[in-house]
Amino acid sequence: MSTAVKKLTLDEYLAHDNGTDTKYELVDGELVEMPPESDRNNLISLYLLSQFLKFVPIQLIRHKDTELVVIGNRTRVRLPDLMIFTQELLEAIAGKRATITPEMPSPTMVVEVVSPKKVN
Repeated sequence: MSTAVKKLTLDEYLAHDNGTDTKYELVDGELVEMPPESDRNNLISLYLLSQFLKFVPIQLIRHKDTELVVIGNRTRVRLPDLMIFTQELLEAIAGKRATITPEMPSPTMVVEVVSPKKVN
């Protein structure tokens, strides 16, 4: 006999606080704990960050901790490794939680460093 898991809405996810520093993504209505990145993935994202800084103002770059709401069959909230904002997105998110919602302008670029052999 299986137990049904209550699916979270986007609003419930955004209000969720379990009192720890654990990072979660929302996947198909379920909280998925994010494991620590591998050292190699961290180095790749830092290298990309260092390269983007040559061409993009720092205030338009986000590294790790900005969430992105992705709408599809079910809402997902992702934590990409890097994002490049537009000026309009920077203004839309100013002073708010670092979560890009569907009514905000889209980022110019979203980068996710994926581990070899990871299926997603």
